[in-house]
Amino acid sequence: MAVFRIERFTPLPAAESWRRVTDWERHAAQVPLTAITVPTGLPTRIGTVFVARTGIGPLAFDDPMEVVRWSPPSGSRAGVCRLEKRGRVVRGRASIDVYPTRAGSHVVWVEELGARLLPRWADPLVAGAGRRIFGRVLDSMLDTPAEPYR
Repeated sequence: MAVFRIERFTPLPAAESWRRVTDWERHAAQVPLTAITVPTGLPTRIGTVFVARTGIGPLAFDDPMEVVRWSPPSGSRAGVCRLEKRGRVVRGRASIDVYPTRAGSHVVWVEELGARLLPRWADPLVAGAGRRIFGRVLDSMLDTPAEPYR
């Protein structure tokens, strides 16, 4: 199983960081050839399922994920989201934690990915690619408008 961790610090308050990184459909805008649907509907809670469909035509696959823990940040308490990947092609889990800080928030995203048909020796390659792809997704979702020059 490929495992990787991404951390970002942002001036955004924890509640806003949480809202952005758990906006499942918005993730698709950051990943090429991917669409995300939420068949169980919103708002997100334990038991919510969303599906990332990646690829084109017969080369596409579904990556269904279920929310198994959902605790948004509140005051000084961190937000915690745990996902189980339940697909035929991609298995594993993800955790997204959002910690309030004095300067904004600290987001920690950890993925454990297993891809069917890929040998174990490919795990470091998958982890490296995942770190880059998910890092770009996280950067884009946490992007804040630049402050004007004074």
